[in-house]
Amino acid sequence: MTATVRPAPAPVTGVADALRRLGSAQKGAQGAPAYSRFVNRRLGRLVAALAAPTRLTPNAVTGISAAFTATGIAVLALARPGWLTGIAVSACLAVGYAFDSADGQLARLRGGGSPAGEWLDHMVDAAKTSSLHLAVLVSLYRAGTVDGPLLLVPLGFCVVAAVLFFGTMLNEALRERHGAVTRAQRTAERPSVLRSLLVVPTDYGLLCWVFVLLGAPAVFFPAYSLLFVATAGYLALACVKWFGEIGRLSR
Repeated sequence: MTATVRPAPAPVTGVADALRRLGSAQKGAQGAPAYSRFVNRRLGRLVAALAAPTRLTPNAVTGISAAFTATGIAVLALARPGWLTGIAVSACLAVGYAFDSADGQLARLRGGGSPAGEWLDHMVDAAKTSSLHLAVLVSLYRAGTVDGPLLLVPLGFCVVAAVLFFGTMLNEALRERHGAVTRAQRTAERPSVLRSLLVVPTDYGLLCWVFVLLGAPAVFFPAYSLLFVATAGYLALACVKWFGEIGRLSR
């Protein structure tokens, strides 16, 4: 039995060609919250199209994403909270998120990614998922605007975000192992716009822009806490649903 060799895609002739081809190379949007689906994925598509005619590899795009995100997290933890700090943090995180979407799109444009590239992408995502909320804790503690039990909010958000990320990845891996359709493969389904809007409080893209409010601590912390409560509630409901779905895979 011989292995099927997948033909290499035709070279990209320019940005317009890349944008056209990327339009039919999108992964499924089932379950994706609104900002990630309607804004960030399109920004990532543009970044991937701009990178396609160059020598930038998907792994290099992942590295650029990590650099922007790490800069935003460092500024959050080390700089004095204020409007300029908030704008800088949000801008760095949002740009990093756009590049995070672009690496996978660029890989698909070039015929598919590698296991090493997928590993690198997920490791960077795992690092930012936890370190962002730890940076919030450091920022709040250094500024002295929040103290006592309220400092447990970013710690709780750190745990919830890490578990949500791990659970999402684990679900996909188990579905693939047992031959079930993964979320990324549901390209033929029409994803619900209403659901994307309802889960927007759990959207990492929305979280990126909440840091603009660092100049108004009395507004930032309640907004951040609200996102924490919404994400924790979503995780609790999702765990019940996921447990049932995974349980049916073994039957």
